[in-house]
Amino acid sequence: QVTLVESGGGLAQAGESLNLSCEASGTIVNINAMGWYRQVPGKQRELVGSETVTHIAYVADSVKGRFTVSMDKAKKSVYLQMNDLKSEDTALYFCHADVLAESGGKVKHSEHWGPGTQVTVSS
Repeated sequence: QVTLVESGGGLAQAGESLNLSCEASGTIVNINAMGWYRQVPGKQRELVGSETVTHIAYVADSVKGRFTVSMDKAKKSVYLQMNDLKSEDTALYFCHADVLAESGGKVKHSEHWGPGTQVTVSS
């Protein structure tokens, strides 16, 4: 059983910053990658940014230069530093983890999602 818990969402004015945190817990043997997605009503969930265990980072073009993703493997955590927020960044942000976890005595690859944290940016 793997659980992701997000924190740090909320309300911000355009131009301000927010920092999201996500911590994974459970029977994790190894972490392959962690990252953040976001979704607005009526649209598909989109990848915002992610980092692999080998520190290969990806950030979507829409947030490049403003958002930074970083992973702390030892803490089983991933962070999203969001600067210069815009109204179009308003969304429900989800933490995602790609891991090797123990289940039923076996180690298996699995992917997991947090429940989401709302970020609302007013202009």
